[in-house]
Amino acid sequence: MALRDYLAEEVALDFGDALLTRREALRRLGLLGLSTGAAVALLAACGGGGDGGSDDGGAGGAAPTSVPPATAPAVAEDITFPGPRGELIGAWAAAPTAKGAVLVIHENRGLTDHIRSLPPRFAVDGYSALAVDLLSEEGGTAAVGGEAEAAAALGQAPPERLVADLVAGLDELERREPEAGLAAVGFCFGGGMTWQLLAAGEPRLAAAVPFYGPAPAAADFSGSAAAVLAIYGELDARVNATRDPAVAALEAAGLIYEVRTFPGADHAFFNDTGPRYNEAAATEAYAAVLAWFDTHLA
Repeated sequence: MALRDYLAEEVALDFGDALLTRREALRRLGLLGLSTGAAVALLAACGGGGDGGSDDGGAGGAAPTSVPPATAPAVAEDITFPGPRGELIGAWAAAPTAKGAVLVIHENRGLTDHIRSLPPRFAVDGYSALAVDLLSEEGGTAAVGGEAEAAAALGQAPPERLVADLVAGLDELERREPEAGLAAVGFCFGGGMTWQLLAAGEPRLAAAVPFYGPAPAAADFSGSAAAVLAIYGELDARVNATRDPAVAALEAAGLIYEVRTFPGADHAFFNDTGPRYNEAAATEAYAAVLAWFDTHLA
């Protein structure tokens, strides 16, 4: 699945679930480069929804009804480091004694506060972690504007550039934790980028965890040696349609893998700031990620 198509479908999904008004959904699709006709057709195919969203340029809908997990007792450090096309921005947290080092890949909203909370959380559990801002070339997520503008900028960026920035993130992890095994974990758009990193044949990854991310079409993971834990939500039919091809590609590459599909969970169920947050599934999934890293990194 092409990244821009995936981002457009994200907007349509939010419209269908009444998290965006029709006007805001059309605006976001326009930012992604869709014509008015194509955008209208996509929303019509989605069906329903569109009346419950806010009209203030942000996602509407109800806030999560469950209590988010306790935040880690540390905050991420804002850092910059060299990238292939200039300086990259990141959020870094070091474990006192690292069992491994984790590259965190953000959703289509960029390096948000939610994503910034993850490196400290991993660090508390023994894994130094770095979240790379894939909008660094645009001045960083904060400089781009709102979440719609962030998604549009990511949709316009060549996938090769994004992968190169992630490779630079692994370089920085390796520099900071030279003895640690490397892993990547990504969410939604970042889950798709985790698959892209595997397809690029990054040889240093010992483990990878794509959360409900679409695998590239006709993926070839034969250049990778990572152990892959692929996580899906039962209700996420759109991304789940890419699950079987991803599994076939993992098997063809001879990689160690496990697929976990969480009952009753939807797309983006791990994000405790979003309307689809599922506390039980998110808690179980995080424990599964740590167990995977303990097995394949520590």
